[in-house]
Amino acid sequence: MGNSYAGQLKSARFEEALHNSIEASLRCSNVVPRPIFSQLYLDPEQHPFSSADVKPKVEDLDKDLVHRYTQNGTLDFSNNLTVNEMEDDEDDEEMSDSNSPPIPYSQKPAPEGSCTTDGFCQAGKDLRLVSLCMEQIDIPAGFLLVGAKSPNLPEHILVCAVDKRFLPDDHGKNALLGFSGNCIGCGERGFRYFTEFSNHINLKLTTQPKKQKHLKYYLVRTSQGVLSKGPLICWKECRSRQSSATCHSIKPNSSVSSTVTPENGTTNGYKTGFTQTDAANGNSSHGGKSSASSSTPARPGNYSLSPRPSYPSADQATMFTSGPPKKRHRGWYPGSPVPQPGLVTPVPTIRPLSRPEPLLSAPVPQTPLTGILQPRPIPAGETVIVPENLLSNSGVRPVILIGYGTLPYFYGNVGDIVVSPLLVNCYKIPQLENKDLEQLGLTGSQLLSVENMILLTIQYLVRLGPDQIPLREEFEQIMLKAMQEFTLRERALQMGAPCIPVSPGQLPWLARLIASVSQDLVHVIVTQNSLAEGISETLRILSEMRHYQKLPDYVVAICTSKIRGNEFCVVVLGQHQSRALAESMLTTSEFLKEISYELITGKVSFLASHFKTTSLGDDLDKLLEKMQQRRGDSVVTPFNGDLNECVSPQEAAAMIPTQNLDLDNETFQIYQPQLTVARKLLSQVCAIADSGSQSLDLGHFSKVDFIIIVPRSEVLVQQTLQRVRQSGVLVDLGLEENGTAHQRAEKYVVRLDNEIQSKFEVFMRRVKQNPYTLFVLVHDNSHVELTSVISGSLSHGEPSHGLADRVINCREVLDAFNLLVLQVSSFPYTLQTQQSRISSSNEVHWIQLDTVEDVGCEEKLYFGLNEYSKSLQWGVTSPLLRCDETFEKMVNTLLERYPRLHSMVVRCYLLIQQYSEALMALTTMASLRDHSTPETLSIMDDLLSSPGKNKSGRGHMLIIRVPSVQLAMLAKERLQEVRDKLGLQYRFEIILGNPASEINVATHFVARLKTWRGNEPEEWIPRTYQDLEGLPCIVILTGKDPLGETFPRSLKYCDLRLIDSSYLTRTALEQEVGLACCYVSKEVIRGPTSALDLSGKEPERAPIIENDSEELLIDLERPQSNSSAVTGTSGSIMENGVSSSSTDKSQKQSLTPTSNVGMDEGVSASTTGAGDPLKQECDSLGPPMASSTTSKPSSSSSGPRSLAWPGQPPRGCRGLHATLPPIVILSKAAYSLLGSQKGGKLPSSSSLLPHADVAWVSSLRPFLHKDMSSEEQSLYYRQWTSARQHHADFSNQPDPASGARNFHPRRLLLTGPPQVGKTGSYLQFLRILFRMLIRLLEVDVYDEEEINTDHSESSEVSQSEGEPWPDIESFSKMPFDVSVHDPKYSLMSLVYTEKLAGIKQEVIKECKIEEPRKRETVSMMLTKYAAYNTFHHCEQCHQYMDFTSASQMSDSTLHAFTFSSSMLGEEVQLYFIIPKSKESHFVFSKQGKHLESMRLPLVSDKNLNAVKSPIFTPSSGRHEHGLLNLFHAMEGISHLHLLVVKEYEMPLYRKYWPNHIMLVLPGMFNNAGVGAARFLIKELSYHNLELERNRLEELGVKRQCVWPFIVVMDDSCVLWNIHSVQEQTSQSMEAGVSSKNVSLKSVLQHIEATPKIIHYAILGIQKWSSKLTSQSLKAPFSRCHVHDFILLNIDLTQNVQYDFNRYFCEDVDFNLRTNSSGLLICRFNNFSLMKKHVQVGGQRDFIIKPKIMVSESLAPILPLQYVCAPDSEHTLLAAPAQFLLEKFLQHAAYKLFPKAIHNFKSPVLAIDCYLNIGQEVAICYISSRPHSSNVNCEGVFFSGLLLYLCDSFVGADLLKKFKFLKGATLCVICQDRSSLRQTIVRLELEDEWQFRLRDEFQTANSNDDKPLYFLTGRHV
Repeated sequence: MGNSYAGQLKSARFEEALHNSIEASLRCSNVVPRPIFSQLYLDPEQHPFSSADVKPKVEDLDKDLVHRYTQNGTLDFSNNLTVNEMEDDEDDEEMSDSNSPPIPYSQKPAPEGSCTTDGFCQAGKDLRLVSLCMEQIDIPAGFLLVGAKSPNLPEHILVCAVDKRFLPDDHGKNALLGFSGNCIGCGERGFRYFTEFSNHINLKLTTQPKKQKHLKYYLVRTSQGVLSKGPLICWKECRSRQSSATCHSIKPNSSVSSTVTPENGTTNGYKTGFTQTDAANGNSSHGGKSSASSSTPARPGNYSLSPRPSYPSADQATMFTSGPPKKRHRGWYPGSPVPQPGLVTPVPTIRPLSRPEPLLSAPVPQTPLTGILQPRPIPAGETVIVPENLLSNSGVRPVILIGYGTLPYFYGNVGDIVVSPLLVNCYKIPQLENKDLEQLGLTGSQLLSVENMILLTIQYLVRLGPDQIPLREEFEQIMLKAMQEFTLRERALQMGAPCIPVSPGQLPWLARLIASVSQDLVHVIVTQNSLAEGISETLRILSEMRHYQKLPDYVVAICTSKIRGNEFCVVVLGQHQSRALAESMLTTSEFLKEISYELITGKVSFLASHFKTTSLGDDLDKLLEKMQQRRGDSVVTPFNGDLNECVSPQEAAAMIPTQNLDLDNETFQIYQPQLTVARKLLSQVCAIADSGSQSLDLGHFSKVDFIIIVPRSEVLVQQTLQRVRQSGVLVDLGLEENGTAHQRAEKYVVRLDNEIQSKFEVFMRRVKQNPYTLFVLVHDNSHVELTSVISGSLSHGEPSHGLADRVINCREVLDAFNLLVLQVSSFPYTLQTQQSRISSSNEVHWIQLDTVEDVGCEEKLYFGLNEYSKSLQWGVTSPLLRCDETFEKMVNTLLERYPRLHSMVVRCYLLIQQYSEALMALTTMASLRDHSTPETLSIMDDLLSSPGKNKSGRGHMLIIRVPSVQLAMLAKERLQEVRDKLGLQYRFEIILGNPASEINVATHFVARLKTWRGNEPEEWIPRTYQDLEGLPCIVILTGKDPLGETFPRSLKYCDLRLIDSSYLTRTALEQEVGLACCYVSKEVIRGPTSALDLSGKEPERAPIIENDSEELLIDLERPQSNSSAVTGTSGSIMENGVSSSSTDKSQKQSLTPTSNVGMDEGVSASTTGAGDPLKQECDSLGPPMASSTTSKPSSSSSGPRSLAWPGQPPRGCRGLHATLPPIVILSKAAYSLLGSQKGGKLPSSSSLLPHADVAWVSSLRPFLHKDMSSEEQSLYYRQWTSARQHHADFSNQPDPASGARNFHPRRLLLTGPPQVGKTGSYLQFLRILFRMLIRLLEVDVYDEEEINTDHSESSEVSQSEGEPWPDIESFSKMPFDVSVHDPKYSLMSLVYTEKLAGIKQEVIKECKIEEPRKRETVSMMLTKYAAYNTFHHCEQCHQYMDFTSASQMSDSTLHAFTFSSSMLGEEVQLYFIIPKSKESHFVFSKQGKHLESMRLPLVSDKNLNAVKSPIFTPSSGRHEHGLLNLFHAMEGISHLHLLVVKEYEMPLYRKYWPNHIMLVLPGMFNNAGVGAARFLIKELSYHNLELERNRLEELGVKRQCVWPFIVVMDDSCVLWNIHSVQEQTSQSMEAGVSSKNVSLKSVLQHIEATPKIIHYAILGIQKWSSKLTSQSLKAPFSRCHVHDFILLNIDLTQNVQYDFNRYFCEDVDFNLRTNSSGLLICRFNNFSLMKKHVQVGGQRDFIIKPKIMVSESLAPILPLQYVCAPDSEHTLLAAPAQFLLEKFLQHAAYKLFPKAIHNFKSPVLAIDCYLNIGQEVAICYISSRPHSSNVNCEGVFFSGLLLYLCDSFVGADLLKKFKFLKGATLCVICQDRSSLRQTIVRLELEDEWQFRLRDEFQTANSNDDKPLYFLTGRHV
């Protein structure tokens, strides 16, 4: 720039600034743009607007300037206007800033005697960062440490201190001019000029020193305090986004630099943009500084990858690629890394004149490049002069696709060529890890040679044909395939003859051979010296060619140089291909700016004037004026009339349509798939809470609150608000009152605009202030504008830049423990990169309903992208996805005529003309019909004619998608003008759908909408597109992206003809078609498929009914709608509206199963259903589901499939119109990618780059199949794509050390196709999340009254009320109540008492065996004293649960413990698993190895912070759900808790309860019931008591002083209560009961404090019930059965054992035996226990299956089949014998004891056992032991005798004491047949009982399973 610091105005720059200023003032609504001069003077080094702004595309201007500077014909650029503003800030190339020859900069000589060593200052002090990185450097306030680069020390950074006012801010702005700096070395201060400072620090520059160029980095201290290189100084806007940010120059040996200088100064004759290097100027005197790394937008690169030895720079050149340059045809493609240039790489400087700053978006680090070339001098021939007027002469702007090797320099008219790195990455074979190579089927060695790459490229180009353009993704697949072929061949030939490669000599011949089949579309040029020759030759031919000559589409230039090997590139000359490639290099924002620039500068005027006339050559405006005059004042009738009928405007405005009651938009429902997905979201949230990472504690929250953030679209905000209101979610979550919820909803939906910051701060304050509320931040359409905050300034061009990042990824959001982030997107690919912040396990994907049958009774099916593609195979005459070939031909003709305009501009003008002429053709000028494409004509015909059909006036909607706002406004103005002049302004509306503004509809149309809707308030106006249901209208939808707005069911056409080759990423393309996705009736999808495939699959589905000679195929599977027998899709799968030739009537023979009976001339098939006859077939389906949010919450989500809102009109009141989805008209480019032809060779959209903000990690990667599930696609993208530098996730790099990804734990992603119903789903999720939080605070406990109660008599011994403990004297006098009162035993046999004999037995209602009785439960709030399962997490019991370390499993030790059991008659070996923290409870042998005993306290111990009894909890099948966390129930005090588990379940319990002591039962008990666990607990405890007594005796403790109690409690005990009876008031008869929740600790401590406790055998408490009355509490203590939670005295009950065989009633049996031994059982009535209803595990029944499965589908096995005759052929069952026996007995009373049924006076006598033999029978329990206390049974005649495994105490004499009824029955049960016989003999049973042979039975087990045998007999 010479010294043009501030004052010098540069012409090119001035013109550009001027354009920008004009445009800014046009676009800017509030901010006043800065005056043009302040921009130019105050920002000397900065471009006035941000990168994101409009760039003029000034080829014309370029030319003028060039001529201005070269009037005399010589290329003399000595003026000091900078033409080539090639900014060299980042490039370490020295180049002078004007285009005059670079004059070596003369430095002042250093003062005498001063140091001149590089890296030291003149005072001799070291300034290098390596030396100073550990020093503490003091700098004055306001100064910063920065790093300067010396050209002579490329590997070092010099440390300087600079006043930060002279440095730029993050956006490259606001740096003061000038300099102020200090030397860190010698401390000298106050350098005011950078020139002086650079001399002092010995920079030794060859050009004028500039701070912008040499101060490179901020220096920062790392956490270890080391000073290191920080971010780049952002000297220019977007400097942070420059490419090659870390490529530094490579210092060559100076000898290399003596190059040939072209004679007579052609060096300075470079046109407009030649990057000059000192080497080229012969400036080797300064060490031959190279042009090594440039980061101009031209991104020069040396493309040679030949594996020669590299010459690496000090910091390995990491490549940064970046977004593309803003101006088209001038720079590099966004995503491809350009290799590190070597020393003399030719730099294609395609630098535009007027671009003072590079437009590059944030760099993405790509894989570090390997071979950087050995430098070579530039041969003179390596330059290409671009001919003058190339574009004007040829109409083509060639695109040069970089291939392999070094590209030459370009100079001259470089504005007319484009260099594209589209395929360059395909030729650079990346280094992949072996596992990746294996996945791809490659071996590391097998890479393609250059020759093979060249041949593949030519073959690919030949295959593309004339229509397609090269696609990187497609070519990558071809390269991969080729490599796989080579690998296969190599394996096949293993060790055989090696594959012979193509020799360089054969290459030219082979290349030409392949190209020869291309019909001259591909040419090959081979040169010997350099690629420059081939390119020059091609450009020469192009510039000289005449228009009639045919050009090849591609020229492949190959250079077969002996020295350098083969190199090549491709020059694209095809009119269509070159334009498409050039345009596809721009991002959407950039080409929209390009278009707005073309419109603002009037470059389109030629095109506009072309369209001033009609296709027939008439002047359009005059024609329209004429028509208007002819019509006079009248207008076409608005509806219910032909286009020829006219009325006055007043009359038209006053016409009222008929009201239509089918208001689906009000009746709002939530559908089954939405419920399912909401539940998936909920279970994912639960999974996060259960993950043990402590990132979410759901038990902590009692409320849910939310905010929904949507992109900047007014309609989307209104639409989301509407759904929030209709769903009622605000009221359901308790956030707002019913009345105010409607207004207050706006607080919950926020759009990403400039006001979001303040609204979001308010929300975050709420989050901080309400720690017990779980907030959900829903980021809807989260893929839109996901750019990072740092990647650019917030300019007025892109106001949303980085806003989402600022909100979603800010520190507070990441850290808030009570905030979940839910990102919702239809196109989530940009969120699924290697840097993704969302764990793949936290993605929730929409459910896939693959086939129609899956849908069951769903009314509607989703019709999305895949269905559109598949519909092309329906084989119907007019597909739903179309390409307008005629239109494409017209476009191509125009594009050739206007090569300088963006194709979208041309397309848009043509489209406007098409619609205008179609309007005219259909109303006044029929002669224009042939000049409209049939597609356009049929759309307009349908649009105009449908309102005329009847009085309701409803019609269709047409969307025309015009991404550029300026073009959209133009289209609206033009179409509106034509419409109004034709008098159609009352017929249909034209609406501009601009995201920035609200919908604007003319008042007479609003009135019409209000009439249709019925009862809307006066001030109602449509706010969403859905509000336009039924309105005939054209919506011109503009904006960069469609943002997820839902369209009404009346949308019939979606015109996407403007969406062209600029949309070459998957998201961009698919979201456009997403506009049309919706729900349709099942017939639509079923129809065509079943109609076409009736061949053999399901002929019965479509019988043929004759009806008006039209074949009607009716789908019989579906119930017909109430009002129309024939569901009507008019034949319009074949055509909605006009067929392609509007007269073609043959299409009446419809292929759909539901064809319409009457069709109007094929023009618009109106249905003849019973409803209103106008309804067009496309009219509509129920609300497209996406619109549905949620119905009023119906807790029975499993109930009806769709929960309709109240007041919903009956479905089908207009007949079910089997409507078709909208018809989509695409451009050819989009059609070829979306219409996936079966077996076609075209790639589908899914293989494209997923999003413009991400880049492929490698060009070698497996293929993405279209039919991959969305989960698989997510994993694919996470592996193979990475975020670009301007992407919000870019900063979230994996941990460099471990490579671990950083996921945010509380972030979820909900993905589902567009318009599928995600909004409804997440609103439903909020609702069920709230319900779950409430449920987490609640528990279902059993609430059942006691059974068999009799309050009439009070106990004989009076107890004084209110006593805390029983008095043993009086208590022992109380009788034992043998009746069972526990309600869980309501179906058990009654225990006989004398009272029972007096009861008249009423017949109990028969209970069905099959269905288990549902027990009564009630929901209770959990309190702080509850017992919990594994799902509870909180800070207090975190240690207790101890999920922390992964190594904890090893912290517990396994100890065997053996004792002998007299009952089992053998040694029993149990295992203890004891965590380290619990070892203090045990005694180990001296060596510390062997477990000796478990410590027991003394009876006399008094410790308020402990309970004395060890607690045993047997548990099975409930490792997750068992309530084994007693921390809160015990109030955190120390206690000894042992889980008793079966051997096979031990690993699960150990995993979930690592901190609990486990007692593992021996393997033989794996199938045993709860009796075995209780038996072993008791045996073990007694054995341990003896051991402890012995141990403590040695210490002088008396034996009886050792505490003999243990607690045995179930794993479902949840809460404990204390009850007290309140004083009886005089009024009320009944005294009240007050209850309060208490802890288990206080209950146990109270019971343990009972006086003389060691005299009680068992103590327990009663079961809670809501019906507890003061009556039941009258006696504070009862002597009766206790269950579920007992304190057991193992010393007293030493001789009473649990029956270890038992599965059921083991506690009743044990209690009866304990009592008969004369021991005391005491129940504390003032305490009660709540038991949780746990659905899983516990004493669930075995599923009884046959041992040998014969077939899968067996009838259930009935209980009577559980026994069989011995040795019979009966089906043997796989279940324990005892279990089968007990189940059999429960159901067999009728068979076994017929006399006992309902005869309680005559019970069945059971000796020494209680077994449940059915509730119809009473059992009299008698103990055979001497001195036992038994019930008095004098005078009782027993109806039966039950002997179960009786022992030697039972003798014949005992039995003879009892009397039996005549016909009483006997059942003797024994272990085996022999003991059965012996028992009968021993007990002399044959004396009184008669046996028959057939009365012997066994349980239905095989002999290996030891069946039990029993014999029945009758009393004689």
